[in-house]
Amino acid sequence: MTVTRCRHATELETISVTVPESGVEAYETAIGLICTTVGIFEFDEAEKLWRVEGVKDVGHAEAELAAALTIAELTSGIAAELERSYTEPEGWLARTYESFPEQNVGRRFTIRGSHLNEQSATNRIIITLDAGMAFGSGEHGSTRGCLRALEQIAYRNPQHILDLGCGSGILAMAAAALFHRHVLATDIDPWSVRITAANAARNGLSRLVEARLGNGWSTPQIRREAPFDLVFANILARPLCLMARDLAANLAPGGTAILAGLLNSQVRMVLAAHHRCGLVLEKHLHEGDWGTLIFRKPLRMHSS
Repeated sequence: MTVTRCRHATELETISVTVPESGVEAYETAIGLICTTVGIFEFDEAEKLWRVEGVKDVGHAEAELAAALTIAELTSGIAAELERSYTEPEGWLARTYESFPEQNVGRRFTIRGSHLNEQSATNRIIITLDAGMAFGSGEHGSTRGCLRALEQIAYRNPQHILDLGCGSGILAMAAAALFHRHVLATDIDPWSVRITAANAARNGLSRLVEARLGNGWSTPQIRREAPFDLVFANILARPLCLMARDLAANLAPGGTAILAGLLNSQVRMVLAAHHRCGLVLEKHLHEGDWGTLIFRKPLRMHSS
């Protein structure tokens, strides 16, 4: 998983921790609070160890980083040693471009960086992102899983769509381009909201994708516009579990929810949380170690 935000730093450093799978979520959250780019990589398949790393300005937010890592240790029960290495800004951006080639996802979508000059002729829906500041750029299993899930439920032609935690806006743009419908895209991070709006403009989708700052289901505009026929939530396993009841309440009868940002090993707890709220699992898609869940809200909910 890669989250990238370009901020024109003059000196960069890469910080990293190596943790077992159970510590990935806590340390990703901690490093993501500080860093301009975050990545998760399988470090040792046999030992099931993962490397969580981030790129940040040298000397930036050291006190906040220390506090975030302490919280990660307390919540996960895993003490991880922080490693640091100097990173060339030009080299980092060059590697970002190199690792972001044009990608075909499923049968319908192509994701390409704005640094690519030639555009191949295709009948696919092309979504262009700036590789220098795209987080949710299509190369990660959770994003690919969501796009594949969207493709599979396209025949339902949802009218009212929400991308909760929109990141780069890639899912909102894919849905807007596929259905030619208005999509509300919200995120708690102001940077994400700005990038979603910029990406929508780059792809000629400004009239369809509405990017708004908001804190999950408490966002006033979400409350006004609910219920939704289709909801994307590509977040993390634990927040998905905590928001299951709100999702069920704000999903229209017969509506679809596409949930991602979770490892396959976390599927069971996410599934249990949403089953308790009356949602029905339709499909579990796999992209490597990452899972995407397609839920449906029954036309008639049974009383609990």
